[in-house]
Amino acid sequence: MKLSKFSIGASALAMSMSAAVAQAETLDMQAYVPNSLPVLGSAGVDLGERVKRLTGGEVEIIYHNPGELAPTNEIWDGVSTGAITAGWYTPGLAEGIIPAAPLFTAFPFGPGAVEYTAWWYNGGGEQLWAELSAPYNIHSELCAMLAPEASGWFNNEINSPADLAGLKMRIFGLGASVMEKLGAQAQSMGVGDTMTGLNLGTLDAAEISFPAIDLMLGMQEHAKHYYFPGWHQQSSLVTFIVNKDVWDGLEDQHRAAIEEVCAANVAQTIAEGESIQLAPLASLEEQGVTVHKWSDDMLAAFSGAWDEVVAERTASDADFKRVWEHVQAFRADYATWGDLAYVD
Repeated sequence: MKLSKFSIGASALAMSMSAAVAQAETLDMQAYVPNSLPVLGSAGVDLGERVKRLTGGEVEIIYHNPGELAPTNEIWDGVSTGAITAGWYTPGLAEGIIPAAPLFTAFPFGPGAVEYTAWWYNGGGEQLWAELSAPYNIHSELCAMLAPEASGWFNNEINSPADLAGLKMRIFGLGASVMEKLGAQAQSMGVGDTMTGLNLGTLDAAEISFPAIDLMLGMQEHAKHYYFPGWHQQSSLVTFIVNKDVWDGLEDQHRAAIEEVCAANVAQTIAEGESIQLAPLASLEEQGVTVHKWSDDMLAAFSGAWDEVVAERTASDADFKRVWEHVQAFRADYATWGDLAYVD
């Protein structure tokens, strides 16, 4: 049968379209937080939507809510082995594998977002994290920065360090070690279990996030004393992690699209996180929440306990010591610039 020029052209177009579809990449991304959370989750959804636009649909990053592909505590191993393609992740969750990992998420009395990103992008932080995570076949892109968290929700007022003795508190990361130094019983648990614990009295306090998220979760229904500043998490890093073999297999243009969207996400999440807190905070107060600021004595107690934790961690792990000394050296230099450049 003789084919017309139209038939031949249509056939060639169909083959071309089929090849394009075959080359499309779908990256299933297991997240550690629900996509409904402002900034923390929504930035991961934005990542997928914007990468898809920039690549003309050739790369899709699908956001999977917690537990859809794997439990949160299995995300790192899953991405490492390739069982999961990618993750919306914060490095501190890998503390059990890399003891220095929390220093790449947030640490007590740590830097604000501008200083933290300066260290990550231009101070060697990104390279340090790449080095520590390289043995696990994982590539990371900084992809969001979170505003300061509240210090926590408490059933009763805290007026002195002695009030923390025996207090049962849900708290994440290095801040948990600080609270334990001060006599509290730090616990790790999900948000649902945290609310139940506060209601039943098996918990006395909990830190969750910043006001916009805490209001959305309804924390005001479970405790009434809300403390600031969040000395344990002045800013927090969130990363897009991907199996290194998958990352290396992407086209250069596709990798560049992900890198640029993540960099833009960092700027946007800093701006959004700083701009959305006052209205939720006012709503919480209208619902009977008392907002407190820690006294200088309490902050000094937290700081002193943190010094003890640092001494123990640096003595027990060489990588923690190396990263800590690295970030502290950067902060010392930054402080010189900050004192000169900014109005107090």
